Amino acid sequence: MFLENCWYVAARGEDIGRHLTPRKLLKRNVVLYRLENGAVAALDDACPHRRLPLSKGQLLGDQIECGYHGLQFDCSGRCVAAPTQSRIPPNAVVKSYPTIERWGFVWIWMGERDRADESHLPDIPNYSSPDWGITEGGTLNIRCNYLWLTDNLLDPSHVAWVHKTSFAAPGADKTELELRTFDDGLIVSRWIKNQPVPPYYASLVKFQGKCDRLQHYEVRLPSTCINRSIFTPAGSGGQEDSEHVDQAYVMISYNFMTPVDDDNSAYYWFQHYNTDPDNKAVAKQLNQGAIAAFNEDREILEAVHVGMRDQLTPNINLGLDAGAVRFRELMKRSIAAEQKD
Repeated sequence: MFLENCWYVAARGEDIGRHLTPRKLLKRNVVLYRLENGAVAALDDACPHRRLPLSKGQLLGDQIECGYHGLQFDCSGRCVAAPTQSRIPPNAVVKSYPTIERWGFVWIWMGERDRADESHLPDIPNYSSPDWGITEGGTLNIRCNYLWLTDNLLDPSHVAWVHKTSFAAPGADKTELELRTFDDGLIVSRWIKNQPVPPYYASLVKFQGKCDRLQHYEVRLPSTCINRSIFTPAGSGGQEDSEHVDQAYVMISYNFMTPVDDDNSAYYWFQHYNTDPDNKAVAKQLNQGAIAAFNEDREILEAVHVGMRDQLTPNINLGLDAGAVRFRELMKRSIAAEQKD
């Protein structure tokens, strides 16, 4: 089961146009398309007559025409035409879903329509700031349950083995993690002091020598993952306002996990950073590095998914799994509470 009364990324905004785009979200088949006024509509991808996917039909103005017998549905899911008969069947209705376009993504509310609340979208400070750079981001389809992804994004320790040429750096194995919990998520973090800058960031920081480095791994319901890195000259980090230290480099990776089904996930992301706002070469470098790292994660997590799904003996948890275990408990409680409502 999945948490439904929340926003998930359904697609990148640029991927939805004046055409029918099928997506599978939380085990449901949905069709998305852009209305003539630019808004995005989302309907169950099935005609109520014989369940032919509406995405196999065609778009007529703002209505979808089913490719089997021509029933037409507006963006609310109401049938507005039945060419084979004079009377439109009153029960010819397709479920529709609220959508919002923000931060370059189309968000969809998969639960109860009257509970859809725009204020529940994640906040992205400085998104429109001319002083901050931003990467193109991307989409990755991964053959694993989305909770293996949130586990991974609450685990700073894995970078030492999975990302040896990018995010790894000395000191992580000797620095304890701090865990903070909230009603809707948690943060796993630590400051690693007086160590070399990791390879991925080495050409980006604006100072020479060793650094103090913040690893901030945050996950909020349902599956918004925020990785925040701060680099300051050695000896100047570790405070609440360290991001304002002279020459501090701040990189925030926004990661949005959308469950496709129990065995597949769609991973959307982009990076946001406090330097080089107009340098396209830097943005490209960061994005290519992120893609390489995420593909390293994909190889590991797809194998973990199969191993855990087909296990014949019990697995164990390590101390580094504390954040992931807590988040799974929070998710389980939240789903149970939603089922009772």
